Amino acid sequence: MRIIAGTARGRRLKAPRGAGTRPTSDRLKEALFSIVESRADLAAGAVLDLYAGSGALALEALSRGAPRAVLVDYDIRCQRAITDNTRALGFAPRCRVLCEPVTTALGRLERRGERFALIVADPPYDLDPRPLIEGLATRDLLESAGLFVVEHRRQRSVPPRCGELVQAVSRVYGDGALTLFQRETPGADSGQEA
Repeated sequence: MRIIAGTARGRRLKAPRGAGTRPTSDRLKEALFSIVESRADLAAGAVLDLYAGSGALALEALSRGAPRAVLVDYDIRCQRAITDNTRALGFAPRCRVLCEPVTTALGRLERRGERFALIVADPPYDLDPRPLIEGLATRDLLESAGLFVVEHRRQRSVPPRCGELVQAVSRVYGDGALTLFQRETPGADSGQEA
């Protein structure tokens, strides 16, 4: 597991020991950032990484120019790996790590008035991603032009829209899939890109 582009390109990341995490493959990570960078400027705002595991997605975003990141994972082993990785890459001053359930973190971040240009989520494949998507749709955490990308098992269906969030891109990679949501803009075509 490594950073694939940007200022920390090629640097290796530590994986959490025995935490049962499923690291995002380099292929899927490259696909995710290709989609994101074609639609947004990573330097435009903060990143929120949910079910962060090793922190690979947020750290990739920081390497590619994101100014700061909040990483959320409830597993203490993941928190240790994230902390080690942020320090090793020199990104610790730009990161905040929350060791609490995702739903708790989302509520806390919303109460603090925090908003994000990019929200990435890589929940365990056995979790249904719908409650997470629905939870984000009801919270004011995504900037108006922000993007929300969820990685999920290919067989899991995700809603084409949820509140103001509409699917913009959905792509399958092996057993996994990436689905990108953004806020619907008045008068815009809300058709999904395959």
